[in-house]
Amino acid sequence: MVKLVEPQSMDECIYFTNRAIGENYTGFARCWVFREKCPKCKKAFMGKPKGPEGKIQIRAKEYVCPACNYTEEKTSYEEKLTANIDYTCPKCQFKGQVQMPFKRKSVMGVKTLRFQCEKCKENIDITKKMKVIKKKSKKGEDAEDMDDDE
Repeated sequence: MVKLVEPQSMDECIYFTNRAIGENYTGFARCWVFREKCPKCKKAFMGKPKGPEGKIQIRAKEYVCPACNYTEEKTSYEEKLTANIDYTCPKCQFKGQVQMPFKRKSVMGVKTLRFQCEKCKENIDITKKMKVIKKKSKKGEDAEDMDDDE
């Protein structure tokens, strides 16, 4: 098991979430991604650019080094980062920690960080913006349910 370093402040992170997961919210996941130093000057941490009022532009498509003004596209920068996840499996209640690349995959149309429980190998998803992945139902099952209601 990997011993993860927890952030001391949100300023250290690109991404942080604290979620109840699973069908009946029996699981738990806390995920954070640390900012990386500038690949060019290696002095400051990369971050979103600031607007004219000094506010961070959260929808910006690039990351900027405050020291040397080096810019890098959002997707290429985020793919280099590592996600740190502390979780409790909703299926077997195993408590574990995992590190994985911070690369979201599309699962049924929802951008997701997917990893597996170390004990039971159940897929655990951390979705983007609290979206819910809908289960596909078979047509035969729907027809049977309709007959039962009558």
